Order: sequence, then structure tokens, then C-alpha cells
Amino acid sequence: MIDNAEIGGTVLYDDGDHQFIWLGADGRNSEGLVQTMQYLIIDKGRGVLLDPGGVHLFSRVVAAVSRFISIDNIDTIFFSHQDPDVSSGIALWLGITKAKIYIANLWIRFIPHFGIIDSKRILPIEGAGKALRLESGANLVFVPSHYMHSPAAYSLYDDKARILFSGDIGAAALPQGEETLFVEDFSGHIKYIEGFHKRLIASNSVAKRWVENARRLKPAMIAPQHGAVYKEASVDAFLDWLSKLSCGIDELDSLYRM
Repeated sequence: MIDNAEIGGTVLYDDGDHQFIWLGADGRNSEGLVQTMQYLIIDKGRGVLLDPGGVHLFSRVVAAVSRFISIDNIDTIFFSHQDPDVSSGIALWLGITKAKIYIANLWIRFIPHFGIIDSKRILPIEGAGKALRLESGANLVFVPSHYMHSPAAYSLYDDKARILFSGDIGAAALPQGEETLFVEDFSGHIKYIEGFHKRLIASNSVAKRWVENARRLKPAMIAPQHGAVYKEASVDAFLDWLSKLSCGIDELDSLYRM
């Protein structure tokens, strides 16, 4: 179970110049909102926020970020895809930072519906090259994650921390009160990830393609937006499981049965 010391954040990697930080998990309330997790990369004192979340999370995430870095030092915000639990707070973040926003080009014309008037700071990932180079020499590699589940989505690999931020890939719906920071027993974790992945990933061929790319990167951790972080043996266990999963259109017969 996540204890109180972890609520405000936990440093997953730190070499002095470069940190990768889990910013905690929001508590679910009576409205049944899905638990989400946010992450912060600090490189030479400058910040990169990953999927900072929706409007209702804004104050909590600001407080968590402020424990590690001044909000004024946030230069970059990465959105893995367009879902409101990922990006509906975008207008608030543009209001308090000077950050550039990176998101798949397909979603840039939809983002103004979250209340943005000036979209000059919103940049398409496809136009940014294959990676963002940080001052320490670290690369943040854009990993295509299309149709997992969004038709235009990216994961982000920090090659210095060796952490793959996977967005919704690897996401788990953990029972309230049983949230943990790390996946300790992958076989017991499957029941929390299977339904989501089988329904929302387009097909096994898509899953295999993403797994192939992930294996080339050799991440030490896979950090999803929901659930718990995969590390050590659970990384390979998750990739093995996902590469063999029948999902999406592979399951049409069962989904359309009447």
C-alpha cells in the first residue's frame, strides 16, 4: 500500500544532474474518478512534466511539483494522448508556466476545446524529431504508441534514467486502499490490467510492435499513468504478457455476440 510519505512524490532516479520523479497518486473520491499518476523529470534544474492531468488535479500536482522545483522552471510538458484525465488542465498549465507543450499533431485542433485561446506553444511531436535533447545529454525519446489506445499516442523514454513513461500502456485499476508504487507480483497484477488492455488496445499486432520497440530500449522501469510502476522482473513479465495478448479487434467475436 502507498504510505503517506509517498503521497507527495518519490524519486525513481537521481544522478545529481538528472532526476525522474513519481509525483504521487491522486486519491479517488465519491465521484469514482480513475486514479492517475503524474511524473516530473528535472534536468540541470529545468523541468519536464509528463501527463500532468485534468483540471481537478491541478492544485495537487502543482503542490507536488513545487516540492522538487519552482514552477517557473518547468520548460516542457508532454502529453501522451488527448484524454481529459491527461490533458484537460492544459490551459491552467499554460497560464502558470512558459512551457512548450508536446502532443501528437492529430490532437492539436481538439485541444482548444479545453479553453485555450493561444496555441502557439503547442507543438506537434511529429515535427520535433525522434527525441528531445536535454542539457545533461539525456534524450527523451518519442516512442510511437498509436492505437494503444488512442489512434495518435506516444510513450516517452528517458535514456539516462532508463525509464519508459508508457501513458495508458500497462495501466492498472487497483482496488481502493490496495494501491502500491511498484508491481511486486506480476502474476497477481494481471487481473488489474487485463480488462483494460483487452478492450482498448486495437489488436495484438499493435501490441507486438510496441513491445518490440520497448525491448530495443531496454528500460529498467515502465511507468504508466495509472496503477503501479513496473521494475526489475516485472518489466520483462509485462512485455511478455502484452506481446501475446489477444485484444481489440482480435476479440470481435466475443464483443459482438448477441
